[in-house]
Amino acid sequence: MKSAKLIVLTGGPGAGKTAVIEMAKKILCKHSIILPEAASIIFGGGFWRLPSLSARSAAQRAIFHVQNEMENLILEEGSWSMGLCDRGTLDGLAYWPLEEKLFWEMSHSSHEKELNRYLAVIHLRSPTDLLGYNHSNPLRTETSREAKEIDERIAKIWNAHPNYEVVESSQDFLTKANLALHLIAKYRPDCCK
Repeated sequence: MKSAKLIVLTGGPGAGKTAVIEMAKKILCKHSIILPEAASIIFGGGFWRLPSLSARSAAQRAIFHVQNEMENLILEEGSWSMGLCDRGTLDGLAYWPLEEKLFWEMSHSSHEKELNRYLAVIHLRSPTDLLGYNHSNPLRTETSREAKEIDERIAKIWNAHPNYEVVESSQDFLTKANLALHLIAKYRPDCCK
């Protein structure tokens, strides 16, 4: 099997990534795999979520390394043609509480190197309260205003990617989800078509 291509599904809190990934399972074949969100693994597994600078930077280091190793496994395993990532390694930079240069030192990488890991980046924009921001996820601590600020930082981080695609929020989530699925389908391997 050829080397896997990684596709990132990103966006601020409440953008609908989890719902779109569940829907994407229906259009992908056995040669594609979905990588879970590293932050959900970390925080859902009991990693302390404290407001201190040391705790926030420790959490982002853990998230980066879990994301990086899951992606490396997909690339090295040779069993899949595509990995659909619930966020990518650069998402942590939007949450990083220290100077950016310390993120690159921690990751032993660069912005360009991380962008080059991915075939495409699909950015689902976070909705406002009026467009359906959902407060029901127990791992989501951000207000809709904070979610929009994070979403803007995510846009700045990823928009240099040559295949950066944006899906805006709309009154009807199914419209947004269908646009995202169309973009995922555009990059899926031939065996999934």
